[in-house]
Amino acid sequence: MYTGFKHLHSYLAYVLLAALVFSIIYVTIQFVGKKSFTEKVRKIALIGFIATHLQLLIGLVLYVLSPVGLSNFSGEAMSESLSRLYILEHPLTMIIAIVLVSVGYIKAKKPGDDARRFRTIIIFYGLGLILMLSRIPWSVWP
Repeated sequence: MYTGFKHLHSYLAYVLLAALVFSIIYVTIQFVGKKSFTEKVRKIALIGFIATHLQLLIGLVLYVLSPVGLSNFSGEAMSESLSRLYILEHPLTMIIAIVLVSVGYIKAKKPGDDARRFRTIIIFYGLGLILMLSRIPWSVWP
C-alpha cells in the first residue's frame, strides 16, 4: 500500500506541475491580451486548484504511511538533511504553497476588475509553484 501511494504521489506531481504551469501561462496570455475574465479562465484556474488539493490528500496519506514520514519524527532525524526534508520541510512548504494557490483561486473568483483577477492568479499560483519546486526531493524523484 505504501509503495502504491508513493508512486501515485510521485507521478501525480508531474500532473500537478503541468496543471499549474498551464494555468499560469494561459492566464498570463489572457492578461497580456487584455481579455475579459471569463468562465473558461476560471475553470482553467480550477484545474490547478483541484490538482494541488488532490496531491495534498495523497501526500497526507503517504506522510502517515511512510517510514520516513511521521513515524520517523525525532530530534535525531532532524539533524540529517534528507530526513528533515521528508519529515518537515517538504510537507510544510507544500502546505504553504497549496494555501497560496487556494487563496489565489478564491480571491480571483470574486467579482471585480478583470486585470486584478488575472494578476491574483498569476502571483499566487506563481509563488505556490516556486515554493513547490524548491522543496521537491529531486535526488529521489522519478
